[in-house]
Formats: sequence, structure tokens, C-alpha cells
Amino acid sequence: MTDAWVALEPGADPAKRVVDLRRAYDAYVTAGRVEAPVRPVVADSWRRCARALVSPDGIADIELDDDALTTYRESHPLARVMPLIRELTSAYAMDGDHLVAVCDTHGRLLWVEGPPTTRRRAEGMNFVPGARWSETAAGTNAPGTAIAVDRPVQVFAAEHFRRPVHPWTCAAAPIHDPATGRLLGAVDITGGNRLAHPHSLAFIAAVARAAESQLALLAPTPTTGSVRLTALGRNEALLLSEGRTLRLSRRHSEILVLLAHRPEGVGGDELLMELYEDESVTPVTLRAELSRLRHLLGRDLLRSRPYRLAALVDTDFGAVTRRLASGTVTGALSAYAGPLLPASMAPAVVRLRRRLTDQLRAALISRGDPGLLADWAYSPWGEDDLPVWRALAGALPGAQRPAALARIRELDGWQGA
Repeated sequence: MTDAWVALEPGADPAKRVVDLRRAYDAYVTAGRVEAPVRPVVADSWRRCARALVSPDGIADIELDDDALTTYRESHPLARVMPLIRELTSAYAMDGDHLVAVCDTHGRLLWVEGPPTTRRRAEGMNFVPGARWSETAAGTNAPGTAIAVDRPVQVFAAEHFRRPVHPWTCAAAPIHDPATGRLLGAVDITGGNRLAHPHSLAFIAAVARAAESQLALLAPTPTTGSVRLTALGRNEALLLSEGRTLRLSRRHSEILVLLAHRPEGVGGDELLMELYEDESVTPVTLRAELSRLRHLLGRDLLRSRPYRLAALVDTDFGAVTRRLASGTVTGALSAYAGPLLPASMAPAVVRLRRRLTDQLRAALISRGDPGLLADWAYSPWGEDDLPVWRALAGALPGAQRPAALARIRELDGWQGA
């Protein structure tokens, strides 16, 4: 096979592959064995689904009702590129009886469009707006797996982890914020076996790239002094200043996070204590780091006595805090791309990271919304969060509770060992 992300190699017989995949799928579900012709990307996905206790016979849950869906997707960044996505995919979808879907970074379908007869067929497996199709909730599928691996991928027939999805083939590609690199969601095309062709994967990847280019064009022109710092879910922050994007070192990331959080400025001695857990580090070391940072940023942005930034900095972690303060828990969670500089051990960053995480977790538990709790619990930073898993189990309907209860027993066992 020339491309591991393409479902069928050139010349392969789709009908024979369907038969072989069904046999291999049954071997995995019954005995946990991965056999040919299962691709590594699919085998890895199956294992993730098994660890998440996804039922092979279930269907996706609908998490956003009509009112919540309308409000959420109108404010979603991908709403701005939906006209372009429709323009690029409409003929492809209508001519081939395919569906075009766009999901958010949690795998929730925001738009599902295509011929009415195909949409009605897809309703049988809840491939509808508002349904959650992340891997850990709906098993191996193109939009969910594309988000999980952060690259375009095809999923063909019995490569899907859930049996109700076996008659379908899909191809999806992730879409990122061009300014920050943050994953925004994915665009997907779903239909029959004719989609199991390299051209469909190349097509949907091109649509995703076009959407990212359009987002870049639609971004407001930075004004003089405009500075944006992105540090959630990243060990090396990104700084956007007057149209220039800089990837910062870990230490420079910590310095800017602290100075952005303290716009009034920080004295040299305090800055030393806030950045270095090792008390033997000298002021000379800090001054050298600040000198390098000033050379990188320009003298007009970083000032001293006290150390401070000359411009107000808009930060992604600040946006989460503001949304929490206004009671917009859904918006806060959608803006939260992960822990603040997760590898940093700088005392000030550790405090900020813990505070933001605790505030968001508390808001989610207080809200008690199963969809929002699941977004956190099934994220990389929430998979071991026992209080959230307990809240999720309490919020879920009885039929959906066993997987959460099993995870709670697993986490209880680890913590009690």
C-alpha cells in the first residue's frame, strides 16, 4: 500500500476487502487479535476504542439539542468557512449521494449536509448534527480518527469499530486555526464504497487546506501594538505580534505567560523566584534570558524596572478565565486547548495552570451537563480525572452509565494501589 492513510491500494477489489475486513473485525472483537488486512492506523484506533469501552453495537449519542446546537455553531470559528466548504463540496456530494459533515474538536457534528435520502439513511446511526462522533464515544470513524491522529484519514466498511457503520465509507481531514495551530475540528465526506479511493482523501484534505487559508484571510488585520499569546496545551507558546508569529522557547514562554498575567510588572527578585524552582539560579541567569527575549521581541515590547510588557497581551488562558467569569462554561471549555504550558515547573506557571484547571473543572461539575463533562473526561488531560468521571456517571442516563462506571473502578484501583 502506497499510503497508510488511504483505505484501499490501487487495484484492490472492494468487495473482497469488505469480506476480509469483516473476518478480521470479528477476530478482533471476539479474541482481540489484529489480522490482515487491517491497517496499523485502524488497529491503533480499535485499541483506543477498546480501552474507552466503546460498544461495537452501539450508535452515537446526540449531545446538543436544536437550540444548543444553533447557539454553539453560530459562534464556532468554522461557521465562517462553511460557505466555502459548501461551495467546494456540493457538486461532489450531490453527484455521488455523499454527505458532507463538519465537526468540532470534540467530534460533535455541527453540520451534516447532502441528499435527503442519504441523510435519512445516516439518521439510523445518528450521523446527524449534534451527535458526538469522537473515537472514544463512537468508535473508529473518519472525523473522529482524523481528530485523534491530527491528519487526513479514510475509514472503509468494517474498519469502523461499530457494526451499524460498516456499510459506510468516509474520509476526513482536520482543520486548524492558521494563527495558532490549534485544532478547530474536521471536515468529512461520507458515503458508499466508491469513496474508498485515494482521490477522495486528497479532495477532502484540499478542502481542509482551503478552509484554513480562508480563515487566515478572514482574520482581522493586527493593529499596532496588538499582541496575542497562545500557551494552552503547548510547551512552547506562540506569540503573534503585528502579523509576525514567533515560537518561543520554554523559558521565554514562561516569562511571557507571567508578564502577560501581571501587566503591572514584576521586579527582578520576584521574577526570579516565580520562574525558577531551583533557588541556586542567579539573577545573572535571569538577566541573560531577558536579554535574549528582548532581542527576539524588540526593545519596544519588553521593558524593565519593573519587567513588563509595553502592550496589553490577549492570551488564550485569559479568554478561558473571562468566559468562566461570565458564566459561559461551554465557551470556556471550547477555548481550553489543554493545560497551560503542561511541562513547565516554574512556580508561577504551576499555580496559574492549577488554578485555571480547578476553576474549569469545578464549573463543569457544577453545571452537570453530560456532554461537557464527557468532553473533559475523554480529553488527554481529563482521562484520569476521577471527580469528573464520577460527575459524568451521575449525569448520564442509566443505559449510558456502564462505561463511565467501569472507568471509575479502574481509576479507584490505581489510586488505591
